[in-house]
Amino acid sequence: MDQTKIVKPETLNDLIKTLHKIFESDNINVEEVQSIMEAYDSNPQEWMKFAIFDQYRYTRNLVDDGNGKFNLLILCWGEGHGSSIHDHTDSHCFMKLLQGQLKETLFDWPDRELPGGMVQKSQRILQENQCAYINDSIGLHRVENVSHTECAVSLHLYSPPFQTCQTFDQRTGHHDTVKMTFWSKFGERTPYETTAQENN
Repeated sequence: MDQTKIVKPETLNDLIKTLHKIFESDNINVEEVQSIMEAYDSNPQEWMKFAIFDQYRYTRNLVDDGNGKFNLLILCWGEGHGSSIHDHTDSHCFMKLLQGQLKETLFDWPDRELPGGMVQKSQRILQENQCAYINDSIGLHRVENVSHTECAVSLHLYSPPFQTCQTFDQRTGHHDTVKMTFWSKFGERTPYETTAQENN
């Protein structure tokens, strides 16, 4: 990858404009997208209007719909909040830390021939301004804010956008299909969102 092409996005709006340009192409360079997202220095004044928390669960807040090519979301994680183990419906998933820390645990896909618990592959703590990447060929993951005193905020890009994903029971490997919902869109709370949302 030619590093000279990457212009550091100074603001969240710069980042969004750059992502729109990148995703005009059908050939997406994962390293380029990851580098661009990592290059943006988190500025709470820019993203705070999208960061809507809930006391009981983490929230998924739509920032930009990427002309149908991608979704850009801000996820807000209260103390101890976490996702279930889930897939990404054949999409690219980029996750950048804007504030706090998140623990990412990777799992192998469950073996249909050998029923049993999920096999954990790795675990890591993501720090502020780090950007992680996953897709279904890498495996499944769970994301958690393990802090009991600090909230966490992360910026997620999914391409292409998806409406459902699968969640997995760690003990049995059994899966369910769940619908993806938004807690808010473009800084406005979505009034009809009453169903449990578990996934990112």
